[in-house]
Amino acid sequence: MGGRFASLWVLAIAWSLAGSAWSQPQPEAPELAARAYLLLDLTSGQELAAREPDMPVPPASLTKLMTAYLVFDALRVGKLALNQKLPVSERAQRQSGSRMFLQAGMKVPVEDLIKGLLVQSGNDAATVLAEGAAGSEERFVQLMNEQAQALGLKATRFVNPTGLTASGQQSSARDLALLATRLLLDFPDRAHFHAIRKYRYEGTPPANDSNRNLLLFRDPSVDGLKTGHTEAAGYCLIATARREFPSLGPGGARGQRRLLVVLLGAQSEQARATEAQKLLNWGYAAFETIKLFEAGQAVLTPVVWKGSAPHVRLGRPQAVVVTVPTGQAKQVRAQALRPDPLVAPLRKGQVAGTLKVQNGERTLLEIPLLALDSVEEAGLMGRAWDAFRLWIQ
Repeated sequence: MGGRFASLWVLAIAWSLAGSAWSQPQPEAPELAARAYLLLDLTSGQELAAREPDMPVPPASLTKLMTAYLVFDALRVGKLALNQKLPVSERAQRQSGSRMFLQAGMKVPVEDLIKGLLVQSGNDAATVLAEGAAGSEERFVQLMNEQAQALGLKATRFVNPTGLTASGQQSSARDLALLATRLLLDFPDRAHFHAIRKYRYEGTPPANDSNRNLLLFRDPSVDGLKTGHTEAAGYCLIATARREFPSLGPGGARGQRRLLVVLLGAQSEQARATEAQKLLNWGYAAFETIKLFEAGQAVLTPVVWKGSAPHVRLGRPQAVVVTVPTGQAKQVRAQALRPDPLVAPLRKGQVAGTLKVQNGERTLLEIPLLALDSVEEAGLMGRAWDAFRLWIQ
């Protein structure tokens, strides 16, 4: 698979080639009353706006997203079951801050504990789940940090599963955006837990039953994700929203565009909701999404040398989507590069090229192109004939 790379312009979106070659300035994000923030377009994977995204900060109850990640993983591998009842320990009952108000000796189903963790932000629920999933809170914290490292969270260290202020516990807007993204990607069947507006476990006090994410009550497109608050962290929120958009790509079909905002260090519960809503609305208005290629669509169909088939389709198993400032869709260019010559064997899913998408001179995406089909080696005569043809080129 050695050899030089041949650059090929992809003409799959012919209407985009009429635009000018220069990029207009990026839209300027609104002024926000927050210590740090990051806005991510989950549909394309592009960062749209950020302020102090790598600054280490106390994550408060946003920590519980990692607690949920490990619990969801335990459910996936069968270490826990939704209907399994876990005992409430004295340690769990003694937790301060936001709680489900569980009493020691109670046995509570995992599903209810997850709801208490994500809706009521229950520190007691976090402790019960940690003890149930790992045997002890200390072992669970070790697993949290191992998972943080595996996910590539560079500024994150966990000390407890609750998010209560503790020396050394820290994260960043960028790390929290990555954690939230992986939580949604890796456990899509659990996403409904993040959108529950009200929950209270039977037998506990009737107060404290509303999700603190006020956007769930204000904006029907919002479907998550988690709030947090301590004196050290201020008021924090990770919010996700899903809105319909008209695709500007081939066919003009409508699709779902999902944005995620991480907002850290607001001054009040109302302020964090208002500022996050402001950033979400700006992201939808200031940018538009283009679907360049459908899932499984061939970007290139190059010749394969010494193969059992004369050509191979190169593309992506997922749709290729980019986000650009509103009104700049016609400036988008897609350029594909591949090895030349491309020699069999090729395995399905093998990297066999690169797709680079630009808006004028600004690179939006650079992603690998994969073989969409396998191509085995040709027989002896076929390989010999192609070797001769390559030799005389």
